[in-house]
Amino acid sequence: MRRFFIALLGLALLALYTFSAPVASAQTRVPRINFKERTLPNGMRVISAEDHSSPTVSINVWYHVGSKDDPEGRSGFAHLFEHIMFKSTRNMKSEMMDRLTEDVGGQNNAFTADDVTVYWEIIPSNYLETLLWAEADRLAGLNVNNENFLSERDVVKEEFRQSYMAPPYGKLNLLIDQKSFTTHPYRRPGIGNIDELNAASLENVRAFHETYYRPDNATLVVVGDFDQKQLDAWVDKYMARIPKPATPLPRVNVKEPERTKEARYTEYGPNVPLPAVAITYLAPSAASDDAFALTVADAILSGGTSSRLYQSLVYQKQLAQSANSFVDLREDLGLVQLRAILASGKKPDEAEAALLAEIKRLQSEPVSAAELEKAKNQLVADRLREIETNNGKAAAIGNAAVILGDANRVNTDLDRLQKISASDIQRVMRKYFSDTNRVVIYYLPESMRGGK
Repeated sequence: MRRFFIALLGLALLALYTFSAPVASAQTRVPRINFKERTLPNGMRVISAEDHSSPTVSINVWYHVGSKDDPEGRSGFAHLFEHIMFKSTRNMKSEMMDRLTEDVGGQNNAFTADDVTVYWEIIPSNYLETLLWAEADRLAGLNVNNENFLSERDVVKEEFRQSYMAPPYGKLNLLIDQKSFTTHPYRRPGIGNIDELNAASLENVRAFHETYYRPDNATLVVVGDFDQKQLDAWVDKYMARIPKPATPLPRVNVKEPERTKEARYTEYGPNVPLPAVAITYLAPSAASDDAFALTVADAILSGGTSSRLYQSLVYQKQLAQSANSFVDLREDLGLVQLRAILASGKKPDEAEAALLAEIKRLQSEPVSAAELEKAKNQLVADRLREIETNNGKAAAIGNAAVILGDANRVNTDLDRLQKISASDIQRVMRKYFSDTNRVVIYYLPESMRGGK
């Protein structure tokens, strides 16, 4: 639900961009996304980029509300509204957004993250006005009634069961955030909590909607085949008329305390076939200058079967059936995860030692020029695939504008990433991957409880 939009076109272009230049000087130049940005009188931010290469248009609406904004004791509200927003409005029946998009050959969807909830449509460009009207209608006229609330709450609860209770390592995904953050609301699951969802009332839900679903908390991104003057007129007609509430927007100001010593946890699951080990480190925000070096380090550790974790733990030592890392940089602060699912007969402490050895190796030995360039090429290729489509461009612009705080970073961040050096990798590995900044989780089969 969380990570999205990878197109499968333009492979020849990717090869030209990323692999034809000599290793020592492979600096990809990505065409600039020229966009126009303005803010409506009601506070809505509007960013638009014309692209007439296909007769289609993508609409993204980024609401600056995510699971970190859920009320205390009521986790899952942001995710709940991702569902309710597809129900009835003042002028539309339930599921009408599907009819307005899918019935004309387009598509739509949404996702909830820690910091944002995003709704998107891809449509033929001659339906742009209709979808702008529809997005305005569900912002200003959503029916937050008992019928919609109860039906979508049941959907969310079932999604929790399917995504976190049924899969063998689903509970581990919850534990990682719960154990890694002590104070910040990032510790709460974005999917929600069944007990807290059951305890929620319609009044709770309405209050959340009135607090966060407002024009001054929304960023509209439109990319594709449109006339700028016509788009501006439609935005003024449908979006600008929505009133801005007089109440201030609340923002999370909780600060996660710095870790001062390692923390260790052992948890058990009834449907876990093999032990797993997870190690986490607190990291900076997505907007940090250190984000670039951490992203490249992550690609070196976990970018495919030639990566260090796979080669060491899976292929050479045969300690694990899978081993990976993940740099999850969010708006307030980030989390770096390393994880291994053990091979049969192997012990968690063996896998932990092997994971930490790879961290130590990156701290003590500069990566080679070839390995560094390979990691950058992987990241460049991923980026180029993302922005091949209108929806990919809109997503990249929205992320830069809302999470990073500057829409123009969609045009500058790739250059900064490609300038990362081996010394930059060592610096961030030593800065963030310390013994005192570490949380270790052993996730074991229930049969191992009590030393059995």
